[in-house]
Amino acid sequence: MSNIEVMKSFLASETGLATVSTTQADGRVLSSVVNCGVITHPVHGQSCVALVSRGSAARVGHVRRGSQVTVSARRGWNWVAVTGPADLIGPHNLPDNYDADQLRLLLREIYQAAGGTHDDYDEYDRAMVEDGRIAVLVAADRILGNHPQS
Repeated sequence: MSNIEVMKSFLASETGLATVSTTQADGRVLSSVVNCGVITHPVHGQSCVALVSRGSAARVGHVRRGSQVTVSARRGWNWVAVTGPADLIGPHNLPDNYDADQLRLLLREIYQAAGGTHDDYDEYDRAMVEDGRIAVLVAADRILGNHPQS
């Protein structure tokens, strides 16, 4: 099992619960607990760790400034962490040849990869737009861990 598959397995075991860390401008680390999953990056096709964030969240500003992102998951005494640069895809960060409908589907895909289900995806889509939600896609440049699959 590849390490990104180990991360995918870890995330799937607790509805994507993980800690995401970025570096603030003053060098301090900002960490928060999020739900995320492993998906195929919609632009370059590599596996990545993805989460949906408010566009106004501090982590998004850190990524825009160039901060690397670390996503770590712990299950019992085992853990795995993915570190790398992140891409942002949102209403104001659409890649070339990418439209609002593709963003809508991407946010759903990430939500589902993180273990989310919804009874009314039209309502989910509306909430994502109202909240200015954005996809954060973390490249798996470095993967570390202490897990039985290694």
